[in-house]
Amino acid sequence: MTVTISWQEASTRRLERQFLANPASQGASGSLGAAAVPDIVSTMLGAHAQVLSAAELSIGVRSSGLTRADVRTALWDDRSLVKTHGPRGTVHLLPTRELPLWTAALTAIPSGAGPFAPDVRVTDAQAEEIVVAIGDALDGVYLTIDELGEEVVARTGPWAGDLVMPAFQDMWPRWRQVMHRAGQAGALCFGPNRGRKVTYTRPPHFDPLPPAEAMAELVRRYLHAYGPSTPPYFAKWLAAPDGWAARLFREMAAEGAIEEVDFEGAPAWVVAGDTSFPSSGWKGVRLLPYFDSYVIAAQPRQSLFPGRAYRRALAGGQAGNYPVLLVDGVAAGVWHQRRQGRRTTVTVEALGRLTARQERELDKQVQRVGEVLEVRPELVRGEVTVGPHA
Repeated sequence: MTVTISWQEASTRRLERQFLANPASQGASGSLGAAAVPDIVSTMLGAHAQVLSAAELSIGVRSSGLTRADVRTALWDDRSLVKTHGPRGTVHLLPTRELPLWTAALTAIPSGAGPFAPDVRVTDAQAEEIVVAIGDALDGVYLTIDELGEEVVARTGPWAGDLVMPAFQDMWPRWRQVMHRAGQAGALCFGPNRGRKVTYTRPPHFDPLPPAEAMAELVRRYLHAYGPSTPPYFAKWLAAPDGWAARLFREMAAEGAIEEVDFEGAPAWVVAGDTSFPSSGWKGVRLLPYFDSYVIAAQPRQSLFPGRAYRRALAGGQAGNYPVLLVDGVAAGVWHQRRQGRRTTVTVEALGRLTARQERELDKQVQRVGEVLEVRPELVRGEVTVGPHA
């Protein structure tokens, strides 16, 4: 008999598994510290880090004590985190120990022709040559983008440096269209800033998992964190072809690795045997930053962003462009913070009236934002006038 799962049941389990319903807390040994950061990021399947402060906040709100300093210690000192190109080719924080999984899985995803004109694109052979050149150039050093460009052109040829890519009222060299591939392949990651300049380096050397093994493990981990889900939702999360994802799910179902359930009246998938869900819904308030993994991956969007929230908290249907006020597991408003020195003003725009309990929880969440970012916060209630993040 097919198991039937409601949105409320799925939402509650996702929140629990994301450390959002019950943030990670210190044990008998004391403070969580930077050692706990990779474990939290692992459960998230990566923290989106195009805006590093948003990644720090995503991780921090999933704990009762971590701050941005702990995240930065894990990233730059312990090197237990790496900042690189992850799902969808976007910048993420990933546990360093999981690079064998991520690089094998991400490089196994079929890619299309790309957005560039034919005379701008590189061939597959050229792309591979650039990735190797990037890895060789960054091994054991930290380079700015201009320094890296010089090294890549010296190792490949003048064609890689042709200024053919339109970007931000400028033209970039041809080789830069392959940077995300280099990150996904484990040839490149971000280093500490050199003043105001970004630097790049190569992550520790490792052996990737076999591609099929890595992809199957990624599906299982995705369904554990965000299931029930479907091939199109999985494809959207990875920016992968729908047909490829459908074939992958069929193969795993045939092997007995995943099983079908009824999710809100439609077929969806969970890890085989992972059909236990909470019977009661989660009640609480959370402030989630730009591009938080939960709002990006949890589907269907119409359930996570009900009613007015779909129009207000999404940008053209795209999640993550606004920081979200989460109430009882669904988007119920947006928020924005404006930092000035050691203080930050947190403006919250709720789309409905909050109860007295929810107001108290909101106050606590604003305080938690301040703790994570190591500033003194002030809550302001009103319309958020800042537009969506690009």
